[in-house]
Amino acid sequence: MKIFNSIITGILLLCFIHLYAFSFMFPNISSLKYLLYILGGIFFLFINFSPNIIPDKNTPLRNRILAEGTLLLQLFLFTTLLSVLFGIYFAYQTIPDNITAFLFHLVLVILMESVLFWNGILRVYATSIQLGIKWRILGVICGWIPIIQLFSLVHIIRLTRQEAAFEKEKYLFALKHQHEELCKTKYPLLFVHGVFFRDFHFLNYWGRIPEELQKYGATIFYGNQQSAASVAACGEELAQRIQAILQETNAEKVNIIAHSKGGLDSRYAISQLNMAPYVASLTTINTPHQGCIFADYLLDTLPKSFCDSIASKYNAALKKAGDFDPDFLSAVNDLTASSCQDRNSLLSDAPEVFCQSVGSKMNHASSGKFPLNVSYPLVKHFDGENDGLVSTESMKWGEDFIFISTPTGRGISHGDMIDLNRENISGFDVREFYVNLVHDLKERGL
Repeated sequence: MKIFNSIITGILLLCFIHLYAFSFMFPNISSLKYLLYILGGIFFLFINFSPNIIPDKNTPLRNRILAEGTLLLQLFLFTTLLSVLFGIYFAYQTIPDNITAFLFHLVLVILMESVLFWNGILRVYATSIQLGIKWRILGVICGWIPIIQLFSLVHIIRLTRQEAAFEKEKYLFALKHQHEELCKTKYPLLFVHGVFFRDFHFLNYWGRIPEELQKYGATIFYGNQQSAASVAACGEELAQRIQAILQETNAEKVNIIAHSKGGLDSRYAISQLNMAPYVASLTTINTPHQGCIFADYLLDTLPKSFCDSIASKYNAALKKAGDFDPDFLSAVNDLTASSCQDRNSLLSDAPEVFCQSVGSKMNHASSGKFPLNVSYPLVKHFDGENDGLVSTESMKWGEDFIFISTPTGRGISHGDMIDLNRENISGFDVREFYVNLVHDLKERGL
């Protein structure tokens, strides 16, 4: 039905554009010309304000603007291609006798097609997440290159059309199940970030995941530990954070969901800092429980002066970002296989805490964005199959291990598991995964 509406809209719009321009060839038929001006102008404005003949109200405003922008670009492409064919025929028929009419026709068609294009492209550039910086820049660059600009536009239309359809489906599902409180766990959720990141209010480390969980009743807090410090130091910060959350909510325990090094920090707080009575569950996401052999190799191979220089610059930057006592080298050293082996002998699992782990892998180097695309082959050489940073074997810990990948295509990277790039990945819906993960905690009575 939607495709039919789009085709009808495109045909009507095409007819209007050319009849409107063609009316300049009939100066003696003023009534017809003015009628075309009035009706056509209203129709053209209506299409630019509301491209869908039947407005779609079953979607959020941002997604509605995105879908309408995509439709405007489709209409632009459809009418422009047919206008070129019509223009060739019109030129053949009119240029010998009335070149003025042809030029008027050409200028008006270009102006109206430009309105369609810019209305559509500004809408999708302002609202699309999946275009990212890459395709926004490529769209601008390719827009100046004949022929290539068409392929670029077709790709942009495909990306934004898929995004609009996907987001609408998720919205309708959430609308249908919002009263079921699928993620309203007994105890609040504590999300713990990994190394070299912090919990910023306006730039969520976990992408679109927290907002999705909150739609289904989840109560979420964040670790707020330093971005780069030893496992012991971050563990102490988490222990204090847990106590603060319990005091604020009057809850007896928390459910921890920790990514990367955050899983090691959380295990330290539970085992060494007596937090076990206050933690109902620990779910680690792509955490290097067995460490990274590649990290051992780097620290053993790189000159100490070089490592100290990098650490000094990084610590200075991290202080400006909010860390009160950053320690780059301690953070990296605690991720090595040797350090993890020594620490694992000290960290005993608490039987009262349900512990599970989640892991993923990339299928090839190009699966991840920089720097994961660079580190993937190096980690694979030393540690085996990995997510760009951590080997799949190192991720396993606890009663259950949930492995995530895709049989074909890119696979799932270290960053994909926390929706770092806000990217919709074919074969893996990260938001749906976390909804199911938290719903399972709820079903366990946690």
